[in-house]
Amino acid sequence: MPLQNTEQQNDLSTGLDLRRPTEILSVLHHGQVVAASSVTSAIADIETAAQAAAKTIATGGRLVYAAAGSSALMALADGLELSGTFGIPRDQVVVLVAGGPAALSALVGGPEDDAGQAAADIEKAGLTPADCAIFLSASGTTPYAVSALNAAKRHGATTIGIANNGGTPLLDLSDIAIHLETPPEVIAGSTRMGAGTAQKIALNMLSTLMAVHLGHIHDGLMVNLLADNEKLQDRACRMVMAISGCTEIAARAHLETAEGSVKIAVLLAAGCENSKTAKQLLESNGQKLRPSLSKITPDSGPDHKSK
Repeated sequence: MPLQNTEQQNDLSTGLDLRRPTEILSVLHHGQVVAASSVTSAIADIETAAQAAAKTIATGGRLVYAAAGSSALMALADGLELSGTFGIPRDQVVVLVAGGPAALSALVGGPEDDAGQAAADIEKAGLTPADCAIFLSASGTTPYAVSALNAAKRHGATTIGIANNGGTPLLDLSDIAIHLETPPEVIAGSTRMGAGTAQKIALNMLSTLMAVHLGHIHDGLMVNLLADNEKLQDRACRMVMAISGCTEIAARAHLETAEGSVKIAVLLAAGCENSKTAKQLLESNGQKLRPSLSKITPDSGPDHKSK
């Protein structure tokens, strides 16, 4: 039977074990670079997927990830960061991993073939038409991912498929297909490498653009972050200072009044009357800071510096 692209041997790998360590590393690095460049051709589809994900989160739905093996690790890396980085409510993000929690300490291969468990996981998660689900599989044929996708479609959820082989069930069945055409792996079949790198990049791009659509990015700053440690609290303070032009003392005071919300603190620093008014202003502007700021006459009080 013909080998899928992700299972083929890379021509650059011939005699790999006979080469000097630096040469081996150069080949490995080249494999990563080429894999990363494969994302370029998928940008339009990633944009469509980000719009669907943003609409889902904005309307109270959930963003659900489902995958097995290395692809599941990519899904976890993206999904678990959304709350802290962009302030997405934790109950709006679900990550389903073949093998369940046990897979996080022992990533064995068997569960990826369990189509029945995938369907059961989707049922347990209670997907509805309000949800958007992302399914990842390097091969595009992983039974867990394909079965989960089919189950999600039965429940009316919007489905996004991400795979590294074209013409495969995961891409053919999804509402939005993202094909990351990575070359054969330097270590044949080891899709934690190039395919995984491309998946990670695509997910980073998708979720970050989603955050932009949701109004959680302003001038490249994560203005909706959850500042739950000292480093992030300092970052929140710097963002308020950078955007509003206020002093550090004023920024920290506004953040305290705003219960840690950078957006609200910025609006307070800009002259908004109180937190309630700031929240209403954000709501009327789709949670976007820039148009909200444009509705406020800049405060010329003592806590501001000229920018």
